[in-house]
Amino acid sequence: MKFIHTLQDSILKHSNLNAFFINEKYYTYGELSQKINIIRGLIQMEIPASEKYVGLITNDDLETYAGIIALWFEGKAYVPINPIYPKTRNKEILEQTNSTFVLDSSSLPYFETGFETLDTRNVQNVLEKLHLEPKSPNKDDSAYVIFTSGSTGIPKGAPISYKNLNGFATAIDNNLDFSITSSDRFLQMFELTFDMSVVSLLAPLLKGACVYTVSKESMKYFQIIKLLSEHQLTVLIMVPSIIHFLRPYFKEINSASVRYSCFAGGKLYGDIGKEWNACIPNAQIINYYGPTETTIYCGGYLFDKNGGNKQENGVVSIGKPFDNTYYLVIDEDENELAQGQTGELCIAGEQLFNGYIQNEERNKQVFFEKEYNGKPMVFYKSGDLCYKDQDGDYLYVGRSDFQVKIRGFRVELGEIEYHVKKVLDKVDIVVIDIPDKTGDIELGLAVCSKKMDLEPVLSYLKEALPAYMIPTQFLFVDQLPHSVNDKIDMKALRSLF
Repeated sequence: MKFIHTLQDSILKHSNLNAFFINEKYYTYGELSQKINIIRGLIQMEIPASEKYVGLITNDDLETYAGIIALWFEGKAYVPINPIYPKTRNKEILEQTNSTFVLDSSSLPYFETGFETLDTRNVQNVLEKLHLEPKSPNKDDSAYVIFTSGSTGIPKGAPISYKNLNGFATAIDNNLDFSITSSDRFLQMFELTFDMSVVSLLAPLLKGACVYTVSKESMKYFQIIKLLSEHQLTVLIMVPSIIHFLRPYFKEINSASVRYSCFAGGKLYGDIGKEWNACIPNAQIINYYGPTETTIYCGGYLFDKNGGNKQENGVVSIGKPFDNTYYLVIDEDENELAQGQTGELCIAGEQLFNGYIQNEERNKQVFFEKEYNGKPMVFYKSGDLCYKDQDGDYLYVGRSDFQVKIRGFRVELGEIEYHVKKVLDKVDIVVIDIPDKTGDIELGLAVCSKKMDLEPVLSYLKEALPAYMIPTQFLFVDQLPHSVNDKIDMKALRSLF
């Protein structure tokens, strides 16, 4: 795999440059290289070649990041295990991948029993040669597995292959003018159980840039402000919700050093994008798009600083697919829809994974084969509702699972949010469906603010929307609940009403 050898070459070439800034300490590429090879020696001694999936306790330290690369250089896949999650859930994850071994840099082993824990903190160098050639994995072997919530209560694992990851590494270089150098300073704010962490790690290391991580012990948005101020970061990869946390501090942020501000993993609204742009006057904002199953992101849109952005219900366009990816908008019978018609966005191409682990029922639901451009292709149903405009850009309308029925009418929650935002300018809000005691659905409006008079909002909504689309339940919160991946936690929010 090309990216593996490019990664090794970069690590060796930039040995005197800083690779990581973790917990107020710099680590050079030389130190990273040494740590990788020490862990590789441990893997070679302790883990059989037949063991393809290895658990990785996701601590914020050099050993954890070196462990990822060491596993890649050994042709194995890492299965990230977040120690703040319940152990029963984490055991389920490792059981699904048949993982026996776990790399762990914790002061005390996370798993006391049940798995072979390899301590990566205190291991000695057992390799005679410091720079061993990486092994050549089969292109269909997994490079990592991300587990997401499953509707059955059992997490579902999306294995991303070396072919998928190589396709992604090539695509980000060749699309949307995203160009990185060894002088760049990257923000890495994500939990390693979230696939956005992969690009925050891989993209800079391939070019010899430095990765600045956000401590788990700190408030993320405060530490981001600190890193921006003290270290003049140049590349930011974030979920859009994080700038909602930063919004109260926009007047204090003036980060002229930022060259790229990249978003993915959520809806980027045009209004807050424009406000954020004023904080990073020299940056290009990119709105990337892609489910976990299509390897981090597979397309994107260049944000127009002058405000001429394509939007649907205030949400910035997700743009066009990468060169190695194909989009198809379909109806419920899997028929392709015409330009301008809204349907489910389906994705095919080099970055598409091969299917969930031990979940054939789900695989049958999300994959289908269709002739496209004169040849059969396997498409993945994303669950995202979109339409294609006359320029070939795709506009995001909402989630198919956020499209609810109220009194028999289909309602797009994003449309209601769009109209609420017209009145509550610069206030973070979420519209959510809430089942009542009889099983019917009501609409709730959560407002990130102290209690206020919502009569102006309701008066406007009555003029703009049908009666069945007007929220009847209201909630005021200091902050909207978020998951560890910084996405709005809809389940937790629903429980507050």
